[in-house]
Amino acid sequence: MSSSLPVPGTAHTTAVTVPAWKRKSTLVLLMIVAALAVFGTTTQTWIHVAIAPGEVATTDLDIPGNKAAVAVSALALVALAGALATTIAGRVARIIAATVVFLAAVGVIAVALGIYADPVTAAMAEVGAATGIEGQASEATATLFPVLAAAAAALLAIGSLLVIWLGRVWVVRTKYDAAKGPSAAKSDEPVDEIDSWDRLSRGEDPTA
Repeated sequence: MSSSLPVPGTAHTTAVTVPAWKRKSTLVLLMIVAALAVFGTTTQTWIHVAIAPGEVATTDLDIPGNKAAVAVSALALVALAGALATTIAGRVARIIAATVVFLAAVGVIAVALGIYADPVTAAMAEVGAATGIEGQASEATATLFPVLAAAAAALLAIGSLLVIWLGRVWVVRTKYDAAKGPSAAKSDEPVDEIDSWDRLSRGEDPTA
């Protein structure tokens, strides 16, 4: 006959096992990787320009994303900062940070797809700077990298929405929230690796 009494020497835990896609560590990592991927695409050629024969002798241009779409690089850095902020923010601040990440991702998608749809307009400033003639005739074609940037931004947006939705039930990790009461030390809310490390840093037993 089996006994329901706990085995001596084993720790009792009320922590709920969380699916990987709901974990704070997974979603934060997704946002960070996606933001870095967006930024990485801007170092590659977004637009190839064939300069039409004219009064100036200019070779064809390969315009990287950080020149064709300066806003994308800036938005990627904003998204990265927001993603990192969600790891240490309280519930309200986490929602705000995730919302900023979502808006940055939407901005990246809009700019990247706009460049892919109309590379001639996007390349106009760089063509003018290279030739010294505004409105110089050219044939511009977009590479695959604007599309890849938009795809990475879509993953970024999905991750931020999941943080907004699931972050409401995550264990609060800040030392200020942890000090509100004894109930903060023992919780039935889902925990993951980030929460466990944070509790260890406060001298608590995450399995208790």
